[in-house]
Amino acid sequence: MKKSTPNFIDEHQIWQDIEAAKTASSEQALDIIEKAKTCTGLLPKEAAILLQNTDRDIDAAIFDAALHVKKRIYGNRLVLFAPLYITNECSNQCRYCGFNAKNKELIRKTLSKEKIRREVEVLENIGHKRLLLVYGEHPKFGAQWIAETVHTVYAVTSQKSGEIRRVNINCAPLDVEGFRLLHEAGIGTYQCFQETYHQETYAAMHPAGRKQDYLWRLYALHRAQEAGIDDVALGALFGLFDSTFEVLGLLYHAAQLEKDFGVGPHTISFPRLEPALGSEVAFHPPHPVSDHQFKKIVAVLRLAVPYTGLILTTRERPELRKELLEVGVSQLSAGSRTYPGAYSDPEYNRPEVQQFCIGDNRSLDEVIGAIVREHGYIPSWCTACYRLGRTGEHFMALAKKGFIQDFCRPNAMLTFKEYLLDYASPATRQAGETLLAQELENYPDSHRKAVLLQRFTRLEAGERDLYF
Repeated sequence: MKKSTPNFIDEHQIWQDIEAAKTASSEQALDIIEKAKTCTGLLPKEAAILLQNTDRDIDAAIFDAALHVKKRIYGNRLVLFAPLYITNECSNQCRYCGFNAKNKELIRKTLSKEKIRREVEVLENIGHKRLLLVYGEHPKFGAQWIAETVHTVYAVTSQKSGEIRRVNINCAPLDVEGFRLLHEAGIGTYQCFQETYHQETYAAMHPAGRKQDYLWRLYALHRAQEAGIDDVALGALFGLFDSTFEVLGLLYHAAQLEKDFGVGPHTISFPRLEPALGSEVAFHPPHPVSDHQFKKIVAVLRLAVPYTGLILTTRERPELRKELLEVGVSQLSAGSRTYPGAYSDPEYNRPEVQQFCIGDNRSLDEVIGAIVREHGYIPSWCTACYRLGRTGEHFMALAKKGFIQDFCRPNAMLTFKEYLLDYASPATRQAGETLLAQELENYPDSHRKAVLLQRFTRLEAGERDLYF
């Protein structure tokens, strides 16, 4: 990135927003909450006021408003996915990560095509349809190689209900030509976390490697958009710096994407630091975030960017994941393993190869059973919008008009029906069929309800991958 490239993360403005929020009244906070319930989003300075509030009654109102917004936009569906680690080889020296190039305790692994196929077969045979491919950032793994791994994943077909239908990517920032290769390979969302938006902290946490370049990373999503990838995803790693600063950094980043390309991020992630082999920072976060503050972060993000997907990973414990589903999370990883070859490895919990420790070790079926019985959510593996061109600015335009519910809800029901027929345990199938029956009984559109019933019958007869 050229030295003249502007840094659109204005730290001075962020600190002004934070400082001004300290003197905000309870009435101001309540007015902001009422505004947020209209699903029009929040300014960064408004988000700062909610994040720095210390009145637990107002916090409760924030949580209630976040659930209201989530239900209004997403209904009761929840998108599920799994990460698939392709390589843990990395040339960066991120002080918080187990993949740190100087970590001699970590066993380095890069999956061959055959091992990738084996991993995908395992994931397909338990019911996954959406994957996030994760790569260590090493110069020997360029865009062409990454594109080949994507082709390998898409080519694997299971004996049950087919293939992986959407491959998202988390890899090193590329140039525009590199991103164009990934776009041509058919990736869905490109995901890149800035980790921390505070430049001094960023420099301290990234002492060596290409990742030292703050601006090169900051503009990664811009280059991806220029290459035609119109679904991009951002995130920050909470625990490295002040959490309010990081949330405002995310919001300023999202606003810049909207300004420059007409559409903000497709998703936002907000992982917290978890212990990682060889990382003192990971074991002792410089700015730890409590569970309550973390819950507020999720809720405020839902209010601030109502039409952006919020992703929760298995870093968090099942009990907290349950709470966070009720304040804004719309996408959930399940049955995750965080190192190359993990899904076909019978001894899957191995710190000497994984990126970080996970907090939720439940299987995909256990997670699905819980979200159906405890929340009444419809698990979704829908990929119809991506295959029919409802992405980027087009998707957001539909979502903001409320029309996306006409597609997402029935498509979620169809993909869930597939799961129940092909993969579910008896207990999960019983709970799922009961939920689908309730959904059909209360379905507001009689014509679409009739089509859904017909397609359920076709699924039961053996057809697959039906969608609106």
